[in-house]
Amino acid sequence: MKQVLRNTAAAFALAAATAAFGQQGPVAIVGLMELSGTGATAGTNFDNGVKLAVKEINAAGGILGRKIEYTSMDTQSSGSFIVSMVETKRAEIPNFTGGEAANITQQGNPYVFRTSFTQSTAMPKLARYIKDTVKAKSVAMVWVNNDFGKGGRDSMSKALEAQGIKVAADISTDPGQVDFSAAVLKVKQSNADAVFVYTNEEESARALRELKKQGYDKPIIGETTLTGQKVIELAGDAANGAIAHVGLTVDAPQPGIKAFDEKFQKEYKYKSDHNGMKGYTGMYVVKAMTERIKKFDGKEFAKTLHGATIKVKDYPGVLLDVHFDNNGDLDRESFLVKVEKGKQVVTATLPPVNPIQ
Repeated sequence: MKQVLRNTAAAFALAAATAAFGQQGPVAIVGLMELSGTGATAGTNFDNGVKLAVKEINAAGGILGRKIEYTSMDTQSSGSFIVSMVETKRAEIPNFTGGEAANITQQGNPYVFRTSFTQSTAMPKLARYIKDTVKAKSVAMVWVNNDFGKGGRDSMSKALEAQGIKVAADISTDPGQVDFSAAVLKVKQSNADAVFVYTNEEESARALRELKKQGYDKPIIGETTLTGQKVIELAGDAANGAIAHVGLTVDAPQPGIKAFDEKFQKEYKYKSDHNGMKGYTGMYVVKAMTERIKKFDGKEFAKTLHGATIKVKDYPGVLLDVHFDNNGDLDRESFLVKVEKGKQVVTATLPPVNPIQ
């Protein structure tokens, strides 16, 4: 079996590919990661999460008795998942993407699976929180102008509209943007009740610093990239008070996640963000499904994973019970977090959209 792990700009993807590679010797795994450029923070975390899982899996005997041989390569933040998944479909190679862009699984590719929520799942949860808890009637949106940002902007716009919340300002920013003074000024001038920030990690930190600099005192809300560990480190005190809906966080109260946090910090001497967890859990899904079908067969792997549930009691490495639907989208618990004194604090655990049996 040959496996390929791919982490791409905008889609931040893990593609775990299962193609026939003989039945002897190590399983070759190639990671295509954003190890430089605007996506380096995400890519490095993702890569390290994969490496940690590979180390553990090999120590436990590998997959079906075969060790994993892993090598990572740098895409330099050149987004390629939408293109590459066409080729992996042709080769009948299952792809696990950490990308949230809704259009990834809307194309009907039977070989694409998620390691994170789709924007279409996450944004309605967040919009309900903005209405019911924040009590906001209007929101200013700041988003990054790439596939990731545009997908989030579109999904959030629909979710806000469904809750009767007005978009008071729709503010596009560039990948790698350094100066957020004009964007924040537009947020303030909109007089919105809250701001929704949806950019890459480094830009999120810059936006938070500028919001603090200009004295913005209304709720700052986002998704996972707003409150990640790297963002907190880069933004400093400016991150305090930021609120986000996150699919994965090392600060979640589950024992398995706490154990992962300890192992990751021991291995790499820093704290993982959600990307590290995606790489780690993605590898364990590959292990679980391959062992379920009892062979290295990409076509059978993809067929079996549709509609499958993997539970922590059977594979602790998946960290949370997870279910994959017929589109390849996943469902599991998620969390609301708030940054307090430089740390993510989980304020609520949100149940799966549908109960996991």
